[in-house]
Amino acid sequence: MPATAQPYLLLHGVSKRFGGTQALRDVDLAAYRGEVHALVGENGAGKSTLVKVLSGAHAPDGGEIELDGQPFQVRSPSEARQRGVAMIYQELNLAPHLTVAQNLVLGSEVSVWGLARDPRDRMRRALELLGHGSLDLDAPVRSLSIGTQQIVEIARALMAEARLVIMDEPTSSLSADDAQALFRVVRRLADSGLAVIYISHFLEEIQSLAQRFTVLRDGRVAGAGLMADTSLAGIVRLMVGRDLGELFPRTPHTLGDEVLRVSALHGYRLPRGVGFSLRRGEILGLAGLVGSGRSECLRSLFGLHPARDGTVTVRGSGVRITALTPARALGLGLDLLSEDRKDEGLATRLPVRLNACLSSLARLSRFGLVSARREAEATDHWCQALGVRCASREQPAGALSGGNQQKVALARILLHNSDIVFLDEPTRGIDVGSKADICRLVGGLAAQGKAIVMVSSYLPELLGVCDSLAVMHRGELSPARPVAAWTEESIMLYATSGRLAAPVTEPRSLVPCPA
Repeated sequence: MPATAQPYLLLHGVSKRFGGTQALRDVDLAAYRGEVHALVGENGAGKSTLVKVLSGAHAPDGGEIELDGQPFQVRSPSEARQRGVAMIYQELNLAPHLTVAQNLVLGSEVSVWGLARDPRDRMRRALELLGHGSLDLDAPVRSLSIGTQQIVEIARALMAEARLVIMDEPTSSLSADDAQALFRVVRRLADSGLAVIYISHFLEEIQSLAQRFTVLRDGRVAGAGLMADTSLAGIVRLMVGRDLGELFPRTPHTLGDEVLRVSALHGYRLPRGVGFSLRRGEILGLAGLVGSGRSECLRSLFGLHPARDGTVTVRGSGVRITALTPARALGLGLDLLSEDRKDEGLATRLPVRLNACLSSLARLSRFGLVSARREAEATDHWCQALGVRCASREQPAGALSGGNQQKVALARILLHNSDIVFLDEPTRGIDVGSKADICRLVGGLAAQGKAIVMVSSYLPELLGVCDSLAVMHRGELSPARPVAAWTEESIMLYATSGRLAAPVTEPRSLVPCPA
């Protein structure tokens, strides 16, 4: 359905302050029915605050909001849902032990004589609109893939007669196939006449999906317009306030002696035995589909997943893989950045200071007591070096934006100063400017002689940052090749079929910033 002439959602001069932080300042935005409107910006730019205002979680301090020509003043998320506004969060809000049907009406059940009705015709219509009309309504949600669970969440919004759907980083945890299926669903929603606000750090997604965009920077609107009239490089400039140059900047570094050798590693999702070697100063990329075993490989080497068999040699000394624990791995000079930032990478309720120093308390102590001065100095040094934006070192880590949380998690690794670093999805869910910062940091670690294994679902990132690359297929790891010998096509060929294509022979330039 083409966009209507009048905006369905209209914001004028919306502002929001939290204490001394001005999260939003005079924000204007217009979203139309029948269109996808991309909301982009760096972490901490104000996107989350804005959608929380729209969803009723926060009340604005100033400005005006209209929905379908009427003033929009709601005091709670339930009131916003009654007005037709639905939020689809990055982390799904489903009850996994309940069935699809029970989740679709959860919180909005209609009862007759005290008995809940089961409006299956409406459920079917909602799922058919999303291209999943044959989904088993009696299946427990926990039995569905993440992509299908997301369909259930969107269908629940349709059941509540949503007319404005806000999606916050919906593809961050999806496989490539599930992401493509979601794109088709988003287009269906817009074609059916809904207004869609779509938040994503993947600029290629918004270029293919959205008709309009709004860029926030430091709580203000840095730019807005038609997607067809703007290049991705232009959007990046609006986001970061400068020309970013290469999206994956490389720091010159040299490769030294072997520091890690893994042989015949068997464990969870690793039935065929994984082996590779790693040299000082090397950045080895691990590619593969979600669930292929790439993350499980790193977790087994760090002692988080018990391994059944295999040998590991660290700087020439053999280690029994079955005896590895996280504490012993840290003692051997290994460190891991988990892909699960919320539950494993950070203690979100603790302050930034403690999160940065948790792995290094022994070094920051004297006579068994942690030195508050050393702790503060170390935290301030790394927060400044990484550009962490926080109110103070005592601010809870969970209150920071995603990109700043990731930098705090990296500060812990840098302070611990391990020789061998495992990075599992280090740039997932963060903005393009922070991605460039982290890629520059990874190159800097390699220049210091650190050895790095990096898992990423974003193939241009692996091709742009790594020295060598191996691909996982159903627990089997391909031989590691120089990164110039791979293409995105040859990576996907092995990831999906286990077939190894002939290596690229012609030199390939580094991946540039999208333009």
